[in-house]
Amino acid sequence: MLRRLGTGVAALALAAVGVVGLGQAPASAAPNFQVPFECGVTVTAATFSGHNPANSVDFQKSGITGMPVLASAAGTVTRVANEGSTSYGRWIELDHGSGWRTRYAHLSAQNVSVGQKVSLGAKIGAAGATGGVTGPHLHYEQILNGTVVKAKLNGVAVPYFDKTSFTSKNNCGGNPYSPTEVCGSGYSVINSKALANGAGTVYLLYNASNANNCVVTLKSTSLGKASPTAAFLEVQGKSRVTDSGDFTYYAGPVRQAAGATCVKWGGSVGSNAYESPFEHCG
Repeated sequence: MLRRLGTGVAALALAAVGVVGLGQAPASAAPNFQVPFECGVTVTAATFSGHNPANSVDFQKSGITGMPVLASAAGTVTRVANEGSTSYGRWIELDHGSGWRTRYAHLSAQNVSVGQKVSLGAKIGAAGATGGVTGPHLHYEQILNGTVVKAKLNGVAVPYFDKTSFTSKNNCGGNPYSPTEVCGSGYSVINSKALANGAGTVYLLYNASNANNCVVTLKSTSLGKASPTAAFLEVQGKSRVTDSGDFTYYAGPVRQAAGATCVKWGGSVGSNAYESPFEHCG
């Protein structure tokens, strides 16, 4: 899962509680793709019926030529190509893992090479009008298992078929994820604990529709870099479920059904840890 670019370990108790904390991330485990421009830049995301490939997005803005194009998620460069005056012109492809890739086309400049690892918000090129275009813009695709899918930016679905303004939050500082985004629809934060040394925050969430709790630990340090991070949830009388590993942005989500049963929850970033008493018993 791209929130980590690391290896996670879930407790063996997963089967016992009937909830898998690792495989239920929002947006089918998609990275939290960001607008591929610098923090604060507002662009128009244009989508067209008959666009080739379908579900592609054209980012438009007056004076866009030469504007820095940023990686919309961390990944590895798989293509740096030049089609000349046809098709994509100068373009770049990034592999984000779990079948996810992004493409950036009609570039005026390319600043990365194949095999290079890039972090979220890293400059990979500059917008332009190369290839088969009638005017400068950035052609952008989100690809899952080889198919271009309808794009989401910072968790917001791009409207089809329309022209919609998006303001970039890319590389603005801070963790780009929220606890409700990680746990999924229907969850609300009911408790949280900031870890020592500003390392991060552990959140406990609850979904009233199914009586499930969810725990996630969001990092505040070493963002985009894999480092030891963990989240756990223990329903009283049952085994603790833990998600831990070297993650880039967060650990979790760890979900368990509790209802009126007390829960113990917590997590860690590096050596900074928190463990609650049994609480929230109803």
